[in-house]
Amino acid sequence: MSTFDDRENAFENKYAHDAEMQFKAEARRNKLLGLWAAELMGKSGEDAAEYAKEVVKADFEEAGHEDVVRKVSGDLGGKATDDEIRAKMAELLIVAKGQVMDEV
Repeated sequence: MSTFDDRENAFENKYAHDAEMQFKAEARRNKLLGLWAAELMGKSGEDAAEYAKEVVKADFEEAGHEDVVRKVSGDLGGKATDDEIRAKMAELLIVAKGQVMDEV
């Protein structure tokens, strides 16, 4: 194998690793968002955990995170605006990335 092939494989592996880490961080963020929203709705324990799973699943409806915003916004029924939910998502993504990196 040439040096060029080695570099190409290294870049491909790094890209795949970065994409996997981003996916894990976004899924973790959605779980944390679900737990936050569940608390606002007065849910706790197993009910909160189940709701968090629903939020994670909502992200698979379409590309991007607006499907998650719509779900949480609809479920909260005015307890938080879409902008507040997006801000919380940005805040929780930082937390989620830290948690995912700590697990590696």
